[in-house]
Amino acid sequence: MSGAAVAALVAMCLVALLSAAIGALGVRFARSTSDFLVASRTVGPAANAGAISGEYLSAASFLGIAGLILRDGVDALWYPVGYTAGYLALVLFVAAPLRRSGAYTIPDFAEARLHSPALRRVGTAFVVVIGWLYLLPQLEGAGLTLTVVTNLPAWTGAVAVTVVVVANVMFGGMRSITFVQAFQYWFKFSALLIPAAIALTAFFGTGHTFGRPAPPSFPERTVVVVHTDVVLEVTAPTPLVASGRVDGIDRPGAPLVWEPGRHVVTAPTTLTFDRGLPVPVVAGAPVTDDAWLQPFHQGREDGLLATYSLIIATFLGTMGLPHVLVRFYTNPDGRAARRTAVIVLGLLGAFYVSVILLGALSRLYTPQLLVNGDTDAAVLLLPTAVLGSGPAGAVLGAVVAAGAWAAFLSTSSGLIVSIAGVLSTDVFGSGRPRDFRVAAFLAGIVPLALSLAVNRLDFSEAVALVFAVAASTFCPLLVLGIWWRGLTAPGAIAGVLVGGLLSAGAVAASLTGWGGEGWLGVLLYRPAIVSVPAAFLTMIVGSLLTAGHRPEDAEQVMLQMHAPERLGLGHDRVDAIDSE
Repeated sequence: MSGAAVAALVAMCLVALLSAAIGALGVRFARSTSDFLVASRTVGPAANAGAISGEYLSAASFLGIAGLILRDGVDALWYPVGYTAGYLALVLFVAAPLRRSGAYTIPDFAEARLHSPALRRVGTAFVVVIGWLYLLPQLEGAGLTLTVVTNLPAWTGAVAVTVVVVANVMFGGMRSITFVQAFQYWFKFSALLIPAAIALTAFFGTGHTFGRPAPPSFPERTVVVVHTDVVLEVTAPTPLVASGRVDGIDRPGAPLVWEPGRHVVTAPTTLTFDRGLPVPVVAGAPVTDDAWLQPFHQGREDGLLATYSLIIATFLGTMGLPHVLVRFYTNPDGRAARRTAVIVLGLLGAFYVSVILLGALSRLYTPQLLVNGDTDAAVLLLPTAVLGSGPAGAVLGAVVAAGAWAAFLSTSSGLIVSIAGVLSTDVFGSGRPRDFRVAAFLAGIVPLALSLAVNRLDFSEAVALVFAVAASTFCPLLVLGIWWRGLTAPGAIAGVLVGGLLSAGAVAASLTGWGGEGWLGVLLYRPAIVSVPAAFLTMIVGSLLTAGHRPEDAEQVMLQMHAPERLGLGHDRVDAIDSE
């Protein structure tokens, strides 16, 4: 193992140890059920905003967005825009009323608002599904990071993250991970800001511009190992040395020249390119730098459809993410919840600016990732590409790897807490700390088993699909439950099921590679533009048709959610568990 790999491994271990140590401080204060589930609702806006940002900025944000920008250019900017703007919708429509509802989980809110055990069970199922789907790319990202920086097997990263996170959650609950996630946000933000500043400074001295009608070029002689079958596109005659199967012909390491067009590379194959040669890219991605700067390079119709659907999923999906919503229950009151969301907007904006810079600069410093499709590794490889493999590059690379590790730990912590909270209160029934610990173990072990069984995921794409499911299920339930007194339990159940089945079915089809090209393929890959309106319409029509099932206390519950706390109309449901 090289010195850079050892430094990265040490840095990741230190982050894990620091997270465990900070979590241990919270264990000293976690005694009651309220401590485990909502940190006794005593977390202030600034601390809670740091914790929310820590758990929200996941593998998709730390690694995936930079990789998408490297590959797709300006079309990928909608990801960070949507992930950030989702909190604006959360501020406007959900944060304060949801906190005043006194509930702890989304199923708890559903039952408090509509008094339906059946709706609560449906909500519980989708909380678990969304949480487990969201955990998969976190564990996959941990495996990728460990493999890229140390060459250790990918499964070791997934296992390590699961062990650290489950231990923290089992013994400290929400109070413990609040401190951990706030620390992890500032650490991983620093781990991106420093290399972004260094790479940007180096970039200004190169005289390079991205507006050229030419593909990126290799900065030095480069060896690319293709691990999965890929179709590459070139725009000019490209000499190379191939060892493997190329265009259906076995190549024993002899030179050849690729003519303009597409070429099929079968894994495992090693390709060697000399310095200054144009970089082949995966078919479908922008081939030249000027195309990389233009939106909808593949066609406006499909591009617009995919973009609008992505915007709907990311803007509305945030308010349906269980691990995000549970954080707002830890605020003392609704006003603090709204202030928390506003601060989060600023923290996310600063973080994503750094990610966007790294993604753009990766096209200059790590263009070889466009050949084998491993663009998610761009952030990890950029430090050594800019500073070389010497001590400076090794140290900066170790810091970035540790920041990525912090991203996996923090997001996984929030997800496991939200899943464990629902399992302990809705499946086990008591919500006691002992049941919470058992639920936390189950919440971590199931996605770990799934991550070891599935193929590598594209982090941002996988997370965007999860956002589509959240936007199609819990977003309509929360918005209509908070703002429309006419919502009924049958209508809500029908809407959640319609939106959930449409979006989850599309997710399953996308992950299995089924769908093809054209409009149908876009709708399966980006289902929110269909599934979200369908869920809202089903809830509204279903509620109008079952108006007789409208809860008798609907007016009172609505008043509780929208009246200021100083009127004394609210109460916290989870505290009743501690008083039993």
